[in-house]
Amino acid sequence: MAEEVQKMSQEQDVVVVTDVPQAEKTAPVPPTMPVVVEKESPLPVSETEEEPMKPKQVEEGVVETQVFKPSGGDDEKMPQQVYFKEESTKVADLLDYEKIALQEFKRLVQEVLNHHEFSVLTTPTAPAIEEEKKEDVVAAENRKPALTEETSAVTEDKERVETEAVAEKEEKIEVVESEALDDQRKVAPAVASDTTADTAVEDDGAKTVEAIEETIVAVSSSVVSQEDTTAQATKEPEGETKAASSLDEEAKEVKSSETVEVTPEEVSIWGIPLLADDRSDVILLKFLRARDFKVKDAFTMLKNTIRWRKEFGTDELLEKDLGLDDLGKVVFMHGLDKEGHPVCYNVYGEFQNKELYKNSFSDEEKRQRFLRWRIQFLEKSIRTLDLNPGGISTIVQVNDLKNSPGPAKRELRQATRQALQLLQDNYPEFVAKQIFINVPWWYLTVNRMISPFLTQRTRSKFVVVGPSKSAETLIRYIAVEQIPVKYGGLSKDGEFGPADAVTVITVKPAAKHTVEFPVTETCLLTWEVRVAGWDVGYGAEFVPSAEDSYTVIIQKARKVAATEEPLVCNSFKIGEPGKVVLTIDNSTSKKKKKLFYRLKTKPPPSD
Repeated sequence: MAEEVQKMSQEQDVVVVTDVPQAEKTAPVPPTMPVVVEKESPLPVSETEEEPMKPKQVEEGVVETQVFKPSGGDDEKMPQQVYFKEESTKVADLLDYEKIALQEFKRLVQEVLNHHEFSVLTTPTAPAIEEEKKEDVVAAENRKPALTEETSAVTEDKERVETEAVAEKEEKIEVVESEALDDQRKVAPAVASDTTADTAVEDDGAKTVEAIEETIVAVSSSVVSQEDTTAQATKEPEGETKAASSLDEEAKEVKSSETVEVTPEEVSIWGIPLLADDRSDVILLKFLRARDFKVKDAFTMLKNTIRWRKEFGTDELLEKDLGLDDLGKVVFMHGLDKEGHPVCYNVYGEFQNKELYKNSFSDEEKRQRFLRWRIQFLEKSIRTLDLNPGGISTIVQVNDLKNSPGPAKRELRQATRQALQLLQDNYPEFVAKQIFINVPWWYLTVNRMISPFLTQRTRSKFVVVGPSKSAETLIRYIAVEQIPVKYGGLSKDGEFGPADAVTVITVKPAAKHTVEFPVTETCLLTWEVRVAGWDVGYGAEFVPSAEDSYTVIIQKARKVAATEEPLVCNSFKIGEPGKVVLTIDNSTSKKKKKLFYRLKTKPPPSD
């Protein structure tokens, strides 16, 4: 008998959880993190143990235990994935060229806001009217400097011509008067010396006077002609000055009649006003990163998105009841990943339900309603994100392809393609990771074919695994207490919530593991247990500390098949000091198993 006990002890591991939280009479005490130890050759625990609260002595080593960080077994290595590292949403963390691109992007957006161009994106005639008015204003503004310069030049020419004309007139008058005086001097001596030639002298004098008068008249006519020319030249610039004034008034009238206001318009996207605060930088960075920081391309994408949102009515869609409550089983949010991203599950297998499929895709109207429901769901999800710099502003998508209708369903394929196109064009950089689980062989084949054509950044966001690796993959990225039970986690409605810690233990092949919960006070102990893939034996019992007490079987040892209940939840009312012992028997398996469990205590119910 001793030899049999010794042989059994060599094949059994004992895990002792010490410091089990005790219940108080007034309120439950949250459990502390249990300490798990391994003994290479332990014997059955003595019921006369004097100090049950102390952990068993460890003779060789510590059991391979992880809290929140499970890893795959050696015989089932996970494929190495290049994990996508999200870029910072803080401006201070950007590279220099990224900061420059962001500033240029903001300048373009500010110009459009100033001219109220976002508000007319969906109106066919408004852009043409606005553009025509702007062209009139620009033309008037461009003509004003030219007319001003021309008027100034004409005015200067006028003054110069007037000055020159007056000077020339005075000079010619002086010349004429001088010549007349000279002639008079010549005529006077001739009259005094020859008194007999009175008639001749009078004729010569008359001729001279006539010549002088003709000369004076000619000079006067020339001067008058020059004055008329100068006056004409003066009148022409005055007319042009009046034209310039008229155009100036016309430009002012165009400006006053223009619908564009000085105050910039307010445009919001996903509830964030553009350029109103630093949350706008987070939004603009999404568009820049989607276009590799090419400012013009990002600006075009932003304008197209705002135009589409107005045409689609996304903001108004938030409050509408589309009558598609059954789709809540197809797409739903549940929990967070290990970095705090909300997780969205897309369950394509639900479309095997013929009634659901018919109500969603049987005709174009229903497909459009499904599309609007999907956009509504995404809009509501984005509203829950933290769009402040440094906040969690992306979502993890889990796509379950188990029992998916596949490519043979034309209506589903069309709706999916249309939805993906809208998401790519109008929801940039909102996905932190895309995890595809329960992927059929045909999808794996397609993925291998297209993967070489994807960029490294895009590939790093995708994780694609078949059914055998699905639960293990999810646990790699999402804490087990955040994963729904149907996907290998512990999350469900009940006693435990996401805040209750989960301990993960690797159960070695061909071995038994025993986990002990020592308890010293009266309480109600509740625990949850799950073994990935089960196919192991499970049992639970309470062993009192008193020598004269009997062991109580809580759960008779039985084999739990892989297809049976995924999660076992037990409770036991403890009335005396002792310990609860859980036994996981993996002696018939050659593979490692992952054991997940958590426990809590609370005051026992009153009898």
